[in-house]
Amino acid sequence: MTTTDPASTGPTNPASTGPTGTGPRTNWAGNLVFGARAVHRPRSVAELQELVRRSERVRALGSGHSFSPVADTSGDLVLLDGLPTRIEIAPDARSVTVSAATRYAELAVALQAAGLALENLASLPHISVAGATATGTHGSGDGLRSLAAAVRSLEVVGADGELRTTSHPGAVVHLGALGVVTALTLDVVPAYALRQHVHLGLPLAQYAAHLDEVHAAGWSVSLFTDWGSDTGRVWVKQLDDGTPAATVPGARPADAPQHPVPGMPTAHCTAQLGAPGPWHERLPHFRPEFTPSGGDELQSEYLLPRAAAPAAIAELRALGQQLAPVLHISEVRTVAADELWLSPAYGRDSVAFHFTWKPEPAAVAPVLAAVERALLPLGGRPHWGKVTHAPRAAAAGYERLGDFLALRQELDPAGKFGNAFTDRLAAAAAAAAARD
Repeated sequence: MTTTDPASTGPTNPASTGPTGTGPRTNWAGNLVFGARAVHRPRSVAELQELVRRSERVRALGSGHSFSPVADTSGDLVLLDGLPTRIEIAPDARSVTVSAATRYAELAVALQAAGLALENLASLPHISVAGATATGTHGSGDGLRSLAAAVRSLEVVGADGELRTTSHPGAVVHLGALGVVTALTLDVVPAYALRQHVHLGLPLAQYAAHLDEVHAAGWSVSLFTDWGSDTGRVWVKQLDDGTPAATVPGARPADAPQHPVPGMPTAHCTAQLGAPGPWHERLPHFRPEFTPSGGDELQSEYLLPRAAAPAAIAELRALGQQLAPVLHISEVRTVAADELWLSPAYGRDSVAFHFTWKPEPAAVAPVLAAVERALLPLGGRPHWGKVTHAPRAAAAGYERLGDFLALRQELDPAGKFGNAFTDRLAAAAAAAAARD
């Protein structure tokens, strides 16, 4: 893997293809060039099984939305979008089984047509189900867990090429290190409707003092700021159940549609101003038919214990004059606890601090280092698919990492599904164990 200047192809496009047309050679942001010796697109599970059997090192690539080298490999890179598409709703209408490459936008339309829904979605509906759950991706909501927490079971091709089903809590957020997932079974709920309002000008000091009240205003709530100003803007996605529109004390309701990045086209965003609509047309910030990026970008994110949020906000406000020049925008969300070993929200209700950086790696690096110095001591855990400054130190926040690596050794003793990313994690865990 080598790093290049970011050159975004946009989330609605596949990752860039190599000159021979063999498959993607970069992630969609263009900040990573994959080091795979070959890229494969099997057309059946049997073909995938044979590929895994004969490979020395192999990794699966989702929609290419990770900014970290989590999906990279020096061996065989596998694209799963050639496998037969599956969206199979269970007879009891409580779960759905989907092929790994299915994107949330596709799944949502099929579920809505059947009167069903997922409890939550991420900001972008363009991402694949397998890739998002493998890295602990989440949306926002006090009572809503990470997307991976909806997973009932995984169908996985193991190191021996055999297809198995697992629901092990250590195997759901797996970073691609336990096998190649071919399908997932997810919990579903009855379909519901939401309406979305944006509230402007909330003083950050008031937000920090009343964070619980702000995030209780809706089903899903996000705050956007650049940390260089003293205010933020709050997106409230509220159940359309006849209750009055929520208020955010200290902020004023927007009277026109807003984009999370000021000045960008609002046509890219899901409907606001209280217009009711189905869950999948309100939970994401962006519509699946549009490219929401404000241009080239990098992303980082840290999930902290909820009680640490006021201290984290104070730290970031103190860094505001360093942050604002290199940020497109920052988003703050809440995530309910889950029991998945490598989930950033494992065992604790969390507040997530997300940073969408300008594509200026040299300028971002020292600022990101300052962010980590501020947030990691407060219990910050990095999102596995985002850029981190010091990955070994960041991984120390995952107390079940050692257990996960032991599970990996049991399932893949030769390290067929390993890569430089997981090798660094193993080294970090070994160093931590030696210190203890």
